[in-house]
Amino acid sequence: MAFPIIICAICAEEFELKPDKPGFANRCPECSTPEATVPETGRRMDADERQTVREANEARRQAMRNLLYRKDS
Repeated sequence: MAFPIIICAICAEEFELKPDKPGFANRCPECSTPEATVPETGRRMDADERQTVREANEARRQAMRNLLYRKDS
């Protein structure tokens, strides 16, 4: 049984779509290789930044709660 011939969405090369092929089904094996991830800087937040983020998240939660559960009169 022959494998289907697919055209790569990135480089437009033809390739055989085989079972258990890693990556995307519409990309050839060369274009399906994982992209290099950018390493995080590892910068730590100080107490003021954590407090600011915590307050912003709480305000977002409260706003969503008000929008979702308010009573329309």
